[in-house]
Formats: sequence, C-alpha cells, structure tokens
Amino acid sequence: MCIQSEATLEKKLIEQLQIQGYEKIILHDEKDLISNFKTQLEKHNKTIFSKTEFNKILNHLDGGTIFEKSKKLRNKFELYKDDGNLSYIEFFNTEEWCKNEFQASNQINMAERYKNRYDVTILINGLPLVQVELKRRGLELKEAFNQICRYKDHSFRGLFLYLQIFIISNGVNTRYFANNRTLNFKQSFCWTDEKNEKFNRLNEFADIFLEKCHLAKIISKYVVLNESDKFLMVLRPYQYFAAEKIIKRVAGKVDRNGYIWHTTGSGKTLTSFKASQILTADKDVDKVVFVVDRKDLDFQTMKEFNKFSKGSVDATDDTIMLVKQLSDEKTKLIITTIQKLNNAVSRVKFNNKLGDVSNKRIIFIFDECHRSQFGETHKRIKEYFKNRLFFGFTGTPIFEENSVGFTTTKDLFGSCLHKYIIKDAIDDDNVLGFSVEYYSTFRSKLLKEENGDDLDVDEMDKVKGINKDEVFSADIRLSNIVDFIIKNHGRKTYNREYNAIFAVSSIDTLLKYYELFRKKKHNLNIATIFSYQANEELEDQYGNHNERANWSMVAEEPAPYGDKQVHSREKLDLIVNDYNNTFKTNFDLNKDNGFNAYFVDVSKKVKEKKIDILLVVNMFLTGFDSVYTNTLYVDKNLRYHGLIQAFSRTNRVLGEKKKYGNIVCFRNLKKRTDEAIVLFSNPDAIETVLMKAYTEYAEDFNKALEDLKNITPSIDSVDKLEGDEQKALFVKAFRNLLSDCKEIT
Repeated sequence: MCIQSEATLEKKLIEQLQIQGYEKIILHDEKDLISNFKTQLEKHNKTIFSKTEFNKILNHLDGGTIFEKSKKLRNKFELYKDDGNLSYIEFFNTEEWCKNEFQASNQINMAERYKNRYDVTILINGLPLVQVELKRRGLELKEAFNQICRYKDHSFRGLFLYLQIFIISNGVNTRYFANNRTLNFKQSFCWTDEKNEKFNRLNEFADIFLEKCHLAKIISKYVVLNESDKFLMVLRPYQYFAAEKIIKRVAGKVDRNGYIWHTTGSGKTLTSFKASQILTADKDVDKVVFVVDRKDLDFQTMKEFNKFSKGSVDATDDTIMLVKQLSDEKTKLIITTIQKLNNAVSRVKFNNKLGDVSNKRIIFIFDECHRSQFGETHKRIKEYFKNRLFFGFTGTPIFEENSVGFTTTKDLFGSCLHKYIIKDAIDDDNVLGFSVEYYSTFRSKLLKEENGDDLDVDEMDKVKGINKDEVFSADIRLSNIVDFIIKNHGRKTYNREYNAIFAVSSIDTLLKYYELFRKKKHNLNIATIFSYQANEELEDQYGNHNERANWSMVAEEPAPYGDKQVHSREKLDLIVNDYNNTFKTNFDLNKDNGFNAYFVDVSKKVKEKKIDILLVVNMFLTGFDSVYTNTLYVDKNLRYHGLIQAFSRTNRVLGEKKKYGNIVCFRNLKKRTDEAIVLFSNPDAIETVLMKAYTEYAEDFNKALEDLKNITPSIDSVDKLEGDEQKALFVKAFRNLLSDCKEIT
C-alpha cells in the first residue's frame, strides 16, 4: 500500500479544492484570520467597514456557546454605521447558498493554552466553518478525531468557535460530524451516494461533499440546531437524499406522490422534520401536515419537532383545533392524527368550517404510512383535498408478499423515492443487529421436529387433533416460561442495566402471565398495558390493520364482548392499582384522559429503566423508542413487517456493551424471521442482521486459535519467526483470532 504523509494529503486536498473553485489563502495566525474576515465580509455585503464598525461586528460575534454562535451565523446583524444609518450585515447566505465567498487555507497557527497548527480550514465569507484534520495513511481514523478533541480543549477560540462541521481522514477513510460542546466518534458519518455506496477516499469525498454549493447547502439547510438540547446535528447522507427527493418532487408541481423507506431506528423524525421545515418556507406551499396514526405519537412527534426548532409546530388537541389550524393562513406546519384528519373531512359539522382549504396547496407527510392508510380513510382524505401531495415514511413497507390481499404501499403512495434498509443501517452502526434464540416449550413429540426443536408455528396447523391455542396457553407452559425469564433476565440485561418488552398473543394470555409474575418470587418491576376498548382498529398476525371505528391508542387484539370484556377492564383497574403502589402514582382510568396519562407514564418509566419487563400484546411494538430496551421476549406469532417492527424495539445503539438486540422466542419463528429479513433487505442480509449462534462463534474462535498455534505453538516461538513471510502469516492469524474474540464477547 502506498503510504502518503499528512503533508502530501494536505497538499493534494488544497490543490483539489482550488480546482473546485476555492480561493487558496495563506493565513499565518489569528491576526491574519481577522483581517481576511473583514475583507471577505465587505466583499459579501458589498460595503466597507470602518475600524469602529468592524469592532461592533466582532463584539457581536464574540461570546456565547457554539450553539448561540451558530444562530448568529444564520441571522443578520443590525449595524448602525458611523453616519447613523442602519445596515443589515449578512454573515452567511442561507437562501442562495452558492452566493457566498469560498476559501481554503492550511497550517493556520492558533495559540491558547497550547500552540496548534490546523491542517486544512475551509472559510466561507471569511469565517472558518469547516475544519479538516488529516492523518497519514495507515493510522487509525480515531487519531484524527482525538486531534480535533485536543484542539477544542487547547486552542479553538475567536472565529474558530464558528466551526460547523469537522472532517477527519487518513486518505482511505473519511468521515464528517457536527461541532458541539462534546464530541462522539460514533456520531461521525461517511458520505454516500443515493444508493448508500460510500465515498471513503478523501479525493472522492472532497469531490462530492466539499463541492462549494453542496457544502454551503449542507450548512444552510441540513445542519440542524436542536433548540431543546442546545446542540448541532448534521444530517446523514440517506436523510439528506430523502428530504431532497421530497422537496424536488414538490417543486415539480405535479401530482406525483412517493414514499421513503428508511428502516426503523434510522432517524426518520429528523428527516421528516427537515423536509417539512424546508417545505414550509416554499411560498407555493400553503401548509405542511404531518400525520401520525396514534395520539401518543402526536404528542411525541410534536416534542421532537420542537426540539429541532422551538415553536415550529402546533399539535392539535382535538378535531376543532385541527379545523382552525387548517383554516388559519399563519399556521404553516401542523401535526395531527389520522383520526382527527378523517373527522375533519368526513363530518359535516367540521368540514363546513374548513372554507376553501380543500383547494389549498397542502403537503401531507404520513408517519409509518402503512399502518394508517389502508381503507376508506385514505380515500376520503385524498378526495377532499384537491391540490395535495402525499408522502409516506415507513421502515417496513407493504409489498404484495406481506399485503395479505390488501393494498400495497406503492399502490397508495406511488414509487419509493429513497431506500435505506436494515442491512445499510447495521453496516453504518446506526442500529444493532439481532441475536435470536428459540427455546423449546413443548414435551410432546408431536410438536417437535426431528432435531428436538419445536415445530415451526406454521407447521403446527398441520398437526391433527391438537387445539393449538389451548396448547400455547397451557398453565404449565406459561409457568415454565415465567420461571425461565426470572432466572435469565439478569443475564440478558446485564444485571438490569437494560430492560425488556414481553410480547404475548392475547389479552387473556397477558393476564395469565401477569398473575404468574405476581405470584412468583423475584425482584423485577413488571408492568402492563392493553386497550380494553371494543371499538378499535385490529391487527392480524402479519401486522396488518382492518379498519373499524375511530381509535386513539395502539390497537390490541379484540377483547371479547359481554362479561369477559368487563372482566378485562376490571383487571386493568387492578393492574393500575398495582402500578400506583409500586411507583407511588395515582392513575385512575375512570378520569378523563386517565388511560392516556397512564400510557404516557408507562412509556416514560420504560425509557427511565424503572420498569424491568413490560407485558404487551401489540402496544409498544411499533413506534416506541427506548435505548435502554435490549431484550424482547416473544410468545406470539409475528410475521413480515410486524416481526421486524417488534424486533426493532431492541436495536437502538447505546455504548459498547449493547452489541445487539436480544430476541428470546418461545415459539419457533425461525422461518418467519428469515423470511422477513429477506423481504425487507435481501437474501444476503441474514448474516448481517442476525448474530450467529454462540456455538458457531466458539467454533470459529477455536479454529483461529488452532491456526495460530500451528504457526507459533508458544509465546517464545514468536521471537523465533524467520523471514517476512512467516511473520506475515503470524500477524494474519493473530488478527483473525482477535476478530473472533471480539465476536464471541
């Protein structure tokens, strides 16, 4: 491999940037930096600043956090000039981003506690907005990242505090990340093309990402200022391409809908926010309506959107409020539920008050579009709004294979505009893979395969003379499963450092499990929640919904009518009493909004790790994110998108210890799991998405150890290796062993 020094990489990058239209500028120190800033700012604003006027500008820019400086960068400064006239000074043109002044410099000296010289600095209008740190080929990329961290601690000051993006490279690997108070290497990203092919080499990355207009556009539109947490976020390439696809389709002003297929856990909310935010600035768009399919997500999404831009969006409390917001020309961005939107267009008392909104240019963005859009609801909304575009986001689209006779996502929304599947997300370390274990819960030979495993759930239907539901819900079976969970939960969750969701087949079975946990000895906090409403949308084993009457919470499997249904409600009251006693709360389902309040608190306590195991039927298996949930216990039949959605509750990235999501199956879902991964990724993705069995990793490790011993039987024999060939074989064998060791741990 050709070894290039840092100096060579630096020289070549500067030359490439010059070819791309950057002006090369030699800046020795901070004094030169400030002088150049004055010149470039005057050029950009087409004016001349006196010494007094420029000092006012420097005083304005001085002080504040990185976050506050980033806001100053994007806002104009009211400057009273020496003659008393007011002038508005622009530091960065965010609307016509190509119309900025671009420069590149290297080896700028800055001294604070230590003296440092920075590799390559990209300046826009004289402000250093991008810093590139290089290491020679062969060195770990982490060294360049650590260098950036040292610069932040030792010498970044003054105008360098306006840096928006850092880039690190060793020539063959290149990443970018946003500037913040604290930095995290895991929040550094590769740039890719639309098909998620990476541009790792520095020259390829620079050619695409550092193209002047593209870089300025990223800083203008796709660096997000998180108002809630006061830090900067920069979109990953797949988020950028998805938002761009929607924006360009809207700009085309034709009736062409589309959907975005981004796997669960890949940051869909941020993507949809940026698309929505940019679209609201389009003078030809009257409104952007973000539609969720559950009331809890209405509130949750509003909170997330307002994190990115405080006060940017109003959620609708009820249908009357939605009607007012749709009619109000000042309200550009709305979050609402599919239920309230359906009410607004289908009920006379509401749509009579909507005025001419049906002819307005409205962009609808549907969250998890496959869950809410099948049936008459979609048709009614489509027919009412004449001048609208529909865009859907989903992690698990409906194809012909998993539609079970229903409409596909493509039928409803048109073509897929951008795709980022689970295999891509795992490759990028954006989500984790799954470790799936199947435990036998039957003793009968009739229910077992030749290898001793339980029959596949679809094969059980072929067993004659057996009531499958009765077998699955047998008291002894459920009791054994509870014993297994109590015994192994600590091991699965690193001594309760994480927590779990337990998905079961029905409310009746859930109640049996809950009672068993209550009776057995353990120190686990067990909670549960289910919808007892008879009038709700129902989901089958494939994760599909059959549309019924209006609903507000996640649908559960149908509760029986009559006395048994009342019994379920009474049971839930008792369960809530247990919850109140455990957590010193006072929830009452008989009060207005009582169920919703209980739901929100359960969600909060799962995210805070105060609940060890949450028992559910369907609730929390879609749309719920908790980084501390690492295990899913499964005693229900899952398939296709329902399976992937449920598994994905466990695969959010959190630290080094959480290596994968644990899936513990008490039914044989092996064929269905492989089937779902192939459908939502590709046949080659199974090895990426699923961890191998422990015995396979152990076997690989033992083989690698044997190979190493064949070359060097003992530690002393390492010193006796002769020639480069023997040494190379040893190094290769040792690396293989380390790799297998990492996998097995």
